Amino acid sequence: MSRSSPLPATTEARRPPGPWRTAAADLLHNRAAVAAAIVLLVVVAVCLCAPLYAHHIADTDPFRSHVSGTTVVDGKTVPVLTPSSTGLGLGVTPIGPTWDPAHYFLGSDNQGRDVMARLLYGGRTSLLIGVTAALATVAVGTAVGVVAGYAGGVVDAVISRLLDVIWAFPVYLLAICLSVVLLTNGLRLGPITVDAGSLWLPVVIIAAIYVPYVARPLRGQVLVLRNKEFVQAAVGSGAPALRIMRRELLPNVLPTAIVFLPLMTALAMLTESALSFLSVGVQPPEASWGTIIEDGLGLLYTRPSVTIAPGLLIALTTVALNVLGDGVRDALDPSARLRGGV
Repeated sequence: MSRSSPLPATTEARRPPGPWRTAAADLLHNRAAVAAAIVLLVVVAVCLCAPLYAHHIADTDPFRSHVSGTTVVDGKTVPVLTPSSTGLGLGVTPIGPTWDPAHYFLGSDNQGRDVMARLLYGGRTSLLIGVTAALATVAVGTAVGVVAGYAGGVVDAVISRLLDVIWAFPVYLLAICLSVVLLTNGLRLGPITVDAGSLWLPVVIIAAIYVPYVARPLRGQVLVLRNKEFVQAAVGSGAPALRIMRRELLPNVLPTAIVFLPLMTALAMLTESALSFLSVGVQPPEASWGTIIEDGLGLLYTRPSVTIAPGLLIALTTVALNVLGDGVRDALDPSARLRGGV
């Protein structure tokens, strides 16, 4: 009697891919999302090269005025600001774009500063504030939403009313009011102190006003999840509330929180740019895309590149973030995958 030989290892059934690997594969097959991610990576990489461009290519200090400075255009030395024929003879008309990376590629602003160098440094600031504020918003909003949805009762009522109060204010009006107040005195919360000119101040303001936009949807999702069998089983087994929220609820709302991240980054960047344009956001000597637009407002008809360049980068970055957010949502939403396969 012959024995049957064991099956070779290659014929063993393979484990199906996990949900995160499936979502990553779906995202990589989304051409629009991949293109948006590439655009974002290029913008981030170029902005990170700001010191290299300013100090080794353009050889300029983008944070210091060059009212009486000169540059070379087509082999000729020309003033950065065309001198006035009256008064003290100071420069009044900035040089326009030279399209020479080493000499005022996008021209100068009304203080003789290189617009291209300031654009790259401003992008670093805008991206830093946008990403940091979005991470803080999603983290705090997720925690608040999970606690309110699971706890219920008085805890849920108090948290929900606080969120409703913040939700009731127009976003930009609330942000401007907070900025005006905090730019005067700074922020002091116990041992934590944030100076009025710190970049952390717009981060805190933007994160605070957008928490309800994340917390409210996640709270609704937790209200549904807490009645599911696996949560009731955990409660019946005597698991503590913190463990249930961390191990049972948080993994189920995490995909939704991840979807919020690129969308909140776009909103945070737009809000920061608006605040900086109104001079209540990023403060000198720091620069952001919003402050550069404000600097070029008086040059809109003579040197529009000062305003148009940061405006186009804001639009490009926020559109790419929204497209990437849509792709992440489709990849993490099982119902979207089912609809796509019909």
